[in-house]
Amino acid sequence: MKESTHFYEPAQGHGLPHDPFNAIVGPRPIGWVSTRAADGVLNLAPYSFFNAFNYVPPIVGFCSIGQKDSVRNAESTGEFVWNLVTRELAEAMNQTCAAVGPEVDEFALAGLTPEPSRIVGVPRVQQSPVTFECRVSQIVRLSSAAGEAIDSWLVLGEVVGVHIAQRLLKDGVYDTANAGHVLRGGGPADYFTISPEQLFRMFRPR
Repeated sequence: MKESTHFYEPAQGHGLPHDPFNAIVGPRPIGWVSTRAADGVLNLAPYSFFNAFNYVPPIVGFCSIGQKDSVRNAESTGEFVWNLVTRELAEAMNQTCAAVGPEVDEFALAGLTPEPSRIVGVPRVQQSPVTFECRVSQIVRLSSAAGEAIDSWLVLGEVVGVHIAQRLLKDGVYDTANAGHVLRGGGPADYFTISPEQLFRMFRPR
């Protein structure tokens, strides 16, 4: 029997209690991005739309709905840092979601320690076991299929420095299953973690 489906055209509304789009495209890694304003004030904010886009050179990117502080800071300094959110840091990450003014330092707000980076001038979260120091490569304002500009900004950055806690390197291989990654799900408050129980291996056919 053919399975029934719910079909909708996003432009006409989804007709459901909550938009399913970001629940379907998920869970997603969290773009916990630290930046520094031109006047020196630090900013730390999590972004639901974040991922890796290239190997050589390594490029990551986050998308901001609205031209928020992180976008403006990355544009003015040309730098940002991505910080891994683990289960132990989830509550602190959530604190950095607060809608506060650009004069507020979210490191201090969430009780986190800014650690100087090795290459860029933006600090990383000391408590995070994995961080990427990035130099901005592109900032793209998104547009619709009709060519209309959208108030969403994609910030892409080349990873120029990587910090990994030694405990997460097992025989030189990064141990994703035991790192405690937190991922963003759908719904108003859904998150997921990765654990060894979810791990399976499947090699590409030759």
